Amino acid sequence: MTWTATGVEGASHLGIDEVVARLRELRARVREAVDDEGLRGEDPSIANMRAFLALRQFDNRELQAALARLGLSSLGRSEGHVLATLEQVLAIAEGLPPGTSTAGDSFDEGDAILRRRVQALFGGGRSDRGTRIMVTLPSEAADSPDLVRALVAAGMDCARINSAHDDEAAWTRMVSHVRSASTAQGRRVPILVDLPGPKLRTGLIAPGPEVVHLRPRHDDLGAVIEPARAWLTAESSANVPHEASVALPVDAEWLAALSEGELVRFTDARGRLRTLQAGAGSGEGRWVRSGRGAYLVTGTVLTAESGGVTRVGRLPARPSHITLDVGDVLRLTRDQTPGRGASASSPARIPCTLPEAFSAMRGGDSVWFDDGKFGGIARRVTDDEVDVEISHAPRGGGRLRAEKGINLPDTHLPAAARAGHDEARLAFAAAHADMVGLSFVSTRDDVRAVADALARLRGEDVGLVLKIETRAGFHALPALLSEALAREAPCGVMIARGDLAIEVGWERLAEVQEEILWLCEAAHVPVIWATQVLDTLARTGVASRAEITDAAYSARADCVMLNKGPMIAAAIATLEDILGRMATHRHKKTVLLRRLSAWSADPAERSPDAPSRPL
Repeated sequence: MTWTATGVEGASHLGIDEVVARLRELRARVREAVDDEGLRGEDPSIANMRAFLALRQFDNRELQAALARLGLSSLGRSEGHVLATLEQVLAIAEGLPPGTSTAGDSFDEGDAILRRRVQALFGGGRSDRGTRIMVTLPSEAADSPDLVRALVAAGMDCARINSAHDDEAAWTRMVSHVRSASTAQGRRVPILVDLPGPKLRTGLIAPGPEVVHLRPRHDDLGAVIEPARAWLTAESSANVPHEASVALPVDAEWLAALSEGELVRFTDARGRLRTLQAGAGSGEGRWVRSGRGAYLVTGTVLTAESGGVTRVGRLPARPSHITLDVGDVLRLTRDQTPGRGASASSPARIPCTLPEAFSAMRGGDSVWFDDGKFGGIARRVTDDEVDVEISHAPRGGGRLRAEKGINLPDTHLPAAARAGHDEARLAFAAAHADMVGLSFVSTRDDVRAVADALARLRGEDVGLVLKIETRAGFHALPALLSEALAREAPCGVMIARGDLAIEVGWERLAEVQEEILWLCEAAHVPVIWATQVLDTLARTGVASRAEITDAAYSARADCVMLNKGPMIAAAIATLEDILGRMATHRHKKTVLLRRLSAWSADPAERSPDAPSRPL
């Protein structure tokens, strides 16, 4: 069955007989998919997902336009009840009275299933908006019940604990604060514990020089308006004022002999003579100031006017980095020796924290670093090293630092490398969480392994949230949903747009997140819209126009996740206002039914471990 998409202009060429014929053929194909492998009469969500996938194997845009011209449903909101929609539209088109459809799945059943699952996973929500708000708890939430109470009062419906940060003691206190705040508010606030998964990162880089920079403030004409200031501290003392941005450890006896107003001379790291003037303080510490900029390193000699001499003690090393530009080569190493920049004889090198990546990578695979800031192609691949030719970098070059994420969208990692979830985090989630976030999920086995572990830990009722953040996970989503729906506990999907954008390409993200929304609605599975929602507002208190539009678009999901930030309460209030307004304009969406190429009509047809088809 091949129909061309001629758009609205071509719709007038379809008469009522052709419309009826196409609807009948579509219904037959969808019925065939639902009946396949004896699924009719079993789980209605899996059956409806099969029906949706069958419907979307064809380009139905011409049919949609013709139906709209006839005043009939254009099938654009059929995801939750595909066969029922087709039966009803066909009945009307054939001139039969409404209600004669024989579809086993009613219009209301799919919506009711989704509503029940949303409530089971995310709580009751608010009467003025159907979309819930999830907030990532900052580390401060462990020791600030007032902060958690404020977040709940502002409109937080669900709390997320990122187990990649803090420790079990801190997570336990966060859980206690959330439970207490939800009781005080008289509503359930579920908790998601996010399992970090196998996050590939850059390893350590050799530390930079042990140096501090004294930097006076100047006006526009170069005059000093505020001298540079540093705190001289006895090497044996840990008493450094919190306002001291620069601390210079020195000999205690030398410091005790230093008087207020006395001058201290030294030669800085550039060979320039400089002077510090001693200010207020005591034998444990004293302020000094300079009207000229200076660089001091460990061992810099300081000579007081009174004749005393000391050396600056051990200073903290500056965070190091590797500078990369287009055309450079970066060598990833299995060896965890700290990395370094390029030299005349060898390229820059940096460790990779996941050893399994080296045996899985192949020449020509794409490699991305630091949330897509740098990208390149694997050229030379051995068991211990991979040379990446940089093809994407900030204009003029950029700095790659330690512990930054690595994405391998073309590389299929083995199951052991994908797991990455330790028993302690799972045990905590089983005991305390309402739902668990499964990072980097890409196969049925990934889902089954966590589900079995939760059952073993008596966490059978804990919900499971599939975080879709890789190309493999996106292509395997029908199979992943089938596996997750086999559990009695609720399940959901998180569109983790940060890593996903890198994996599928920034220009493809909007299309991919749309397709995930459609498939999950077909399977009656709740969706969390995540990553950088109102991020600028949460960090700075001022939102950008683009992120306001993004927040409005997120209302089509069942839950929206905000990340932490000093202005998070303002972000919650803004998002709640946006979601409330959008709830009066739109529920879910109406879509043009072009053919989907990402999934086959049969969720089991594609092996989850097979290489991804091109996007």
